[in-house]
Parts: sequence; C-alpha cells; structure tokens
Amino acid sequence: MSVEKYLKPNVINQIQRLDLRAQFVVKGFLHGLHASPLHGLSVQFAEHRRYTPGDDPKNIDWKVYAKTDKYYIKKFEAESNLNGFLLMDLSPSMDYTYRQELTKFDYAICLAAALTYLMVMQHDPVGLITFNDAIRDSLPPKAKRQQLASILSVLANTRPSGKTNFAKISRQIESMLRQRSLLMVFSDLLMDDPADLDSLFQLAYAGHDIILFHIMDEAEVHFPFRGAYRFTDPESGTEVDTDATGIRDAYLRAVEEFREELKFRSLKARVDYLPLDTSMQFDKALTEYLIHRRLRT
Repeated sequence: MSVEKYLKPNVINQIQRLDLRAQFVVKGFLHGLHASPLHGLSVQFAEHRRYTPGDDPKNIDWKVYAKTDKYYIKKFEAESNLNGFLLMDLSPSMDYTYRQELTKFDYAICLAAALTYLMVMQHDPVGLITFNDAIRDSLPPKAKRQQLASILSVLANTRPSGKTNFAKISRQIESMLRQRSLLMVFSDLLMDDPADLDSLFQLAYAGHDIILFHIMDEAEVHFPFRGAYRFTDPESGTEVDTDATGIRDAYLRAVEEFREELKFRSLKARVDYLPLDTSMQFDKALTEYLIHRRLRT
C-alpha cells in the first residue's frame, strides 16, 4: 500500500487546515499534558521560558517580571517532553467500510497523521505501536519531521488481521513505558469481553494520559440497511441473514448504550473518550476535541 494514499491533496489540506485552526489550542493542550505533578516537591529548576496563554500563573517568576516587565515561567526538569504513542488496533473489523471512501483503519491513519504532524511541529516526540494479540510494529518516539513519513510508511504497509487482546497488549505496553506518556488509542473497540478494556484503563491509573479514539463506520452508527440483509462478522466470518428493518431500532439503541457505557467508564478512569464515525471530517472532529480538552484543562 502506498504512503501517498494518506498524503493525497484532500488529506494534506485537512491536516493543514487543522494546524491553522487549532495551533493555539494544540500548544496549550500539549503543554498542559507536560505539567509536572511534582512541582513544589523534589523537581529541579532548569530554565525560564516565555509565558503563553494556558500556563498556570502560579509558575510565573515575578522577580524576572520586575526586571524585564515580561512574563516568564519557571521550567523544571520534570517538564521534559512527554512521549506520545499512537496505538493502532489491527483487528479485522477495522478494515471495514460500507459506503465511505475510507475504512475505519484508513480513517485512523489519517487521524494519526494529523496528530503526528501537530506533535512534531510542537517538537514533541511521538512513536507508533500496532497491535492485535501482540505488538506487531513499534517505532520509538521522535520529534523529527521525518517521523511522519516513517509512521505512515509502517501503517501503509500494514493490514488489519488477527484477534485483538487488549488485556495482553496493555501489559506489554506498560512494560515498555519508561516515563509518563500520552497514549492515543485508535480502535473500533469491538471485543468479546468489554472487561478487557479495564487493563487499558489501568494505564491511566498508573499516571499515563490516554485519549481513546473510538472509530466506527458510518453504517455501524446510522444503520442504513433495510429489508432482508446478510451480515458478515468481520472477525469470525460468520454470516447471518436477518430483517434489517425489524432490528434497526434495537440495534441503534444498543450502539447508543455501548457508547454511553464507554463514555462513563472512560470518565471514571480519567480517560478522554472521543466517539467518531467515518463520515465525520477528521480535522473538524479533532479540532473540536482539542478545544474541549483545552477548555477543560
């Protein structure tokens, strides 16, 4: 699969629009994630930097202000760059699309490209982990501009396959992390046992910052099917013939309850949950999320 598929003009334009519309938000968003919980305890002073909107005013060095009439923040060693990881689910269900141009996996790659672009422009290191029942590929976090091409190269040559095991993967990821990290998870979260997600939430309890991008196909969310229809389980290949019109209301209620449960569980674990479907422009969805995140922090 060619990297150029994810660097088409319309995708590039969306990423560039995202940068122009949200750059002030992203700056505060990422800096907010860097804030050390150890301030006032055992951190070591490193240097000053200019105050930017969104910084905590209590960290302003008023002595420097008195001398320069400018606001500067005390920067501590514990504020070193936060490592970001894109965690990409490779379960077969991610390779599905009904009538959209992009599969769920393709949509996730476009989101990942946008986030990688924004982070490296902020000089924030970002890496990649792809997984199903085990970690398949991993790239260490880097803040260089070439990292976008490196990440897209891996993803463009990867196809979803195998059964995802969140419990096993979360333990493996936890053993890999050497410092507090930002974990951006891209998945449709279609799993046999929802309790498997608890292991992912455990990473949040361990101090890591998690953003859960719940990506569903537009048809999975809005159910456009009518009459007699044959559905195929993308994980098992099992086919089921049913009356799509007759089950539509019950199905839509189940999807809404599923998303609400995930939202509740994420809130409880202090995980950011963002439900998406492939009909949504990813730049608009991500910008709205970043603004929401910035207002909340």
